[in-house]
Amino acid sequence: MQRLGSMTSALIAVMTLASPALAQTGADFFKGKTITYIASTSPGGGYDTYGRLVAEYLQKHLPGSAVVVKNVPGAGHIIGANTIYASKPDGLTIGIFNTGLILNQINGTAGIRFDLGKMSWIGKAASDPRVVVIASQSPIKSWKDLMAQKTPVNFSAPGIGSATYIQTAMLSNVLHMPIKMITGYTGNEDQLGMRRGELVGTIASRSSYQTFVDNGYGRFIAQIGGSETDVPQLDTMVSDPTARRIIALIRSQGDIGRLTAGPPGIPQDRLDALRAAYRAALEDPELRAKAKQLQLPIDPLYGEDVKRRIIEALDQNPQTIALIKGALEVKVPSQKGTIAEYDGMKKVVFKLDDGSSFPAEISKSRTQIKVGGQAGKREGLKVGMKCTVEGSKGAEATLISCD
Repeated sequence: MQRLGSMTSALIAVMTLASPALAQTGADFFKGKTITYIASTSPGGGYDTYGRLVAEYLQKHLPGSAVVVKNVPGAGHIIGANTIYASKPDGLTIGIFNTGLILNQINGTAGIRFDLGKMSWIGKAASDPRVVVIASQSPIKSWKDLMAQKTPVNFSAPGIGSATYIQTAMLSNVLHMPIKMITGYTGNEDQLGMRRGELVGTIASRSSYQTFVDNGYGRFIAQIGGSETDVPQLDTMVSDPTARRIIALIRSQGDIGRLTAGPPGIPQDRLDALRAAYRAALEDPELRAKAKQLQLPIDPLYGEDVKRRIIEALDQNPQTIALIKGALEVKVPSQKGTIAEYDGMKKVVFKLDDGSSFPAEISKSRTQIKVGGQAGKREGLKVGMKCTVEGSKGAEATLISCD
């Protein structure tokens, strides 16, 4: 009995010593920890604004934690989503990205290293309709005016792979819209481009452009989804059944806007704590008041409900998948110019033959480099080289071939 009593005392002592570590579960785990919240776009613009608002109140509702926003732009949110997916599944890296990645995954877009169906889903902040926006100085006043254009007009898009790019490409192809997509506009650069007159329009989320329109810089001529009645719904102005199916698909994506997720495998107690804090953040009266001031719609959904909708969105029939792939068949643009600036690693600027500037990014693994017709490395690129570059302005180049 004496020996048994000693063993019991020793066991209790060990458990007592271990109890602080064992108690590090759920919300307790985050005390004294820093959570990195990745915004998969450049600073400025809707996704960055939502991300920073969510991060601020997520920290409030995870007492003792610090939530730091990190911008990881590129490839239409693909790079940010890849970064989140590859992160250590300890609950300390989560982030926001767009619903265009659903269509990218269905399409099998190059560069994707994530599976949305396997991610640790925390929630979505909004239901946000898409709108066709036209700069106020343009004579185009309606959808009918746009479709009557004899010469293609410039529409902006971020990198290939972004929700704006995908949706614009699909609608342009099936509706034969008289537009020319100009890529590389991130954050609020597209709004500045419209004010400068270098762009005529864009297709974007309504919340991102509401203030722009309210300030008199643009007008909405068509909308997809949403309950507003001040702008005509695009599907009421289109009769082609294929186009209507594309519009319905885009509308379904708008119902799960401003997504937040982490990598697969976050321990359930920590994921539950993140979901609870996210719910508390999105229902916090202070966040709601700030969102209203910023004209950001809040229509949240949480955890497993978001995961179910993501899986449903990914589960498309062969006909719809073929429709998506066909609409997204694009030729990567090619430009010729001279390297004007180069940091020796990632950032390069070409002066094109027409005198314009063409910035691009170089990936060590994804950008193919040729020098003198032979496979090369980015270290071999030099200022003054004459090159052909394939890719979108401001985005990651797929090929750089120099003399």
